[in-house]
Amino acid sequence: MISIKREDIEIVLEHARDENPREACGILAGNNGIVEKVYRMKNKDLSSVTYLMDSMEQFAVMKEMRGKGLDIVGIYHSHTSSVAFPSATDIELAFYPEASYLIVSLAGKEPQMRSFRIKDEKIEEEEIGIL
Repeated sequence: MISIKREDIEIVLEHARDENPREACGILAGNNGIVEKVYRMKNKDLSSVTYLMDSMEQFAVMKEMRGKGLDIVGIYHSHTSSVAFPSATDIELAFYPEASYLIVSLAGKEPQMRSFRIKDEKIEEEEIGIL
């Protein structure tokens, strides 16, 4: 389970809307499955179907997180025209098996948010706890 504050959910949703029609992406930092900070990242792909975080920006965020005693709790990104479920590319690029993968779909009238664990190409949906 991943736990996240309502205001942090709003940050993720706002980021997804701001980037639409491109995918948004970011890092959810915290400890023990509890999100303490949302880092909005740039999508270097500038794509509506894929995302790639800028390595220099990611390095700076990881350094800041380390200084604050935070770990990667999750990675989030948006799907602009498909459901909130990991794509084949999402599964292939899931490099953090200990992290939650939060996906926001903007395909419907209202955004849909779901979270998954992806390990060894196996997908398991998990609960999102609202703090």
